[in-house]
Amino acid sequence: MPSVTPPERILRAASLQRWESVTFLHWAYPPGKLQRLLPPGLEIDVVEGTAWLGVTPLAMRGVRPGLLPPVPGWSDFLEVNVRTYVHHPASGTDGVWFLRLVCPRAAMVVAMRALGVPYRRFAGSVEPGRDATRYRGNHARWGSIDVTVHPGERVAEPSPWLVAVTGRWNAYTWRAGRLWRVPVEHPPWPLHRATVTGTSDLVRHTGLQPPVTGPTVSWSPGVDVRLGLPRPLPRG
Repeated sequence: MPSVTPPERILRAASLQRWESVTFLHWAYPPGKLQRLLPPGLEIDVVEGTAWLGVTPLAMRGVRPGLLPPVPGWSDFLEVNVRTYVHHPASGTDGVWFLRLVCPRAAMVVAMRALGVPYRRFAGSVEPGRDATRYRGNHARWGSIDVTVHPGERVAEPSPWLVAVTGRWNAYTWRAGRLWRVPVEHPPWPLHRATVTGTSDLVRHTGLQPPVTGPTVSWSPGVDVRLGLPRPLPRG
């Protein structure tokens, strides 16, 4: 189940990276609208009576395979993911299903698509500042984002809802006709309340109707992350 701390240690990391200036934008959606976008074996999680769609822009820093150093000028870039929250009944695990991820690194896109992760390439940048962070990117086919986030006060104790949408320790992928689980380990999120201005149409490019209300917004300065090797899941 979702938790503040990871349920397992990753002793041999497939990748090391830092996630910085992370913004969580969330909207409520009818569970059935999101369930139809999932592969066989995954079920949508309902939190506080509804399902949730997240758009998460962040700065990826020091991205590298577990045994190699970062590559200067390549290992730092913008990523934006569109996600929802799911569980896999056959294994008893829960985590994140990505509807779309975008970043400007062609090699990253190719590598992740080979693992079944729906990456797409688009031009984009993160502009961190003292009081705000701006995320910008666009592609004629995959959509665009231009939002500025203003962090506020630190969240002393995350609510059950906030833990449910940030305390996820697996990412699921679909490859070679089956589901795989990628375990994630990092320290507890330092979370802040935040406000946002600007627009994005990334949701529309997933096949969903765009949100008609403003998002619930949270922000984090970041965490150091260890990703484990993909593990095949039992067929349910």
